[in-house]
Amino acid sequence: MLKEACSSAEFVAQQLTQDRQRYADLGQHLRDNPPSSVLTVARGSSDHAANYAAYLIMARLGRIVASLPMSLVTLNKSPLHAKDALAIAISQSGQSPDVVEPIRYFREGGATTVALVNDAASPLGQSAEWTMPLHAGPELSVAATKSFITSLVAGARLAGHWQNDAAFLSAIEQLPEALDAATKLDWSNALEVLAPASRIMVVGRGISFPVALESALKFKETSVIQAEAFSGAEIKHGPMALIDDGYPLLIFATRGPTQAGLISLAEEMRGRGANVLLAAPSDIAERNLTLPVTATPDLDPIAAIQAFYVMAANLSVARGLDPDKPRHLSKVTKTN
Repeated sequence: MLKEACSSAEFVAQQLTQDRQRYADLGQHLRDNPPSSVLTVARGSSDHAANYAAYLIMARLGRIVASLPMSLVTLNKSPLHAKDALAIAISQSGQSPDVVEPIRYFREGGATTVALVNDAASPLGQSAEWTMPLHAGPELSVAATKSFITSLVAGARLAGHWQNDAAFLSAIEQLPEALDAATKLDWSNALEVLAPASRIMVVGRGISFPVALESALKFKETSVIQAEAFSGAEIKHGPMALIDDGYPLLIFATRGPTQAGLISLAEEMRGRGANVLLAAPSDIAERNLTLPVTATPDLDPIAAIQAFYVMAANLSVARGLDPDKPRHLSKVTKTN
């Protein structure tokens, strides 16, 4: 897991040299044929990547994006109207029926279908009209790392080309350097808090919320910590009742309009006795974990999760576990 996570910069650089014209053509197609609706189809870590892509599409293009609920196509056989929709599937393996079958359904129904998939020869890659390989190389770790990061980058490229935003696309090209720098950040003080922990809340908001979702999943997968992700906007609506003295919180305060509120939340939770790990850029004095930054705040979550992955792999070892062998889990999950 650690080796693959630290290789993300290399594989992102590789992805950015590939499929340039195809992304440009897809962007032109979407501008020429605006979809009537947009939905994402993904599970697990890939669904968190889809959440990030959806945020970019909504924030930058003003198009409402929904996540397709599980089983509507595969089990319920719901008569969904697919004509002129845009369906974006994200997957590492491209093999799970509950991702493949909806894309086939939507394509047959007249939708534009896009697959961001690591294995372009997979059933998902063969089913979509527009297959955009992640170029992450073989991923042996059960816990997805480099395939998640390359999924985030692919989603950003899709949004950037759809918007035809040269400045954003140029910022994406600078990601390998930011990712490489992220692997070198020292998050060792998080281990002191988390090595004995049995539970944790992970908090983000807006563009950083997908990172909170992914981090909570990795805590469960690799360190057997009961972790739940919440938006900073909802934590006071009930989850705060769980906070007691020493309760650990990891808060991702990436740059952007939500940052100030998350920093304020960290201060309030510390006042309530929580053991807060505030991950924020180096200009935030209240931080105790340093977040890397990229060429634009919309890309900061990609570098943030890179820094987290290194810590998560080390945390698993510190807890006497093997991050490469999460119990009860396998690399490919096939669900309906």
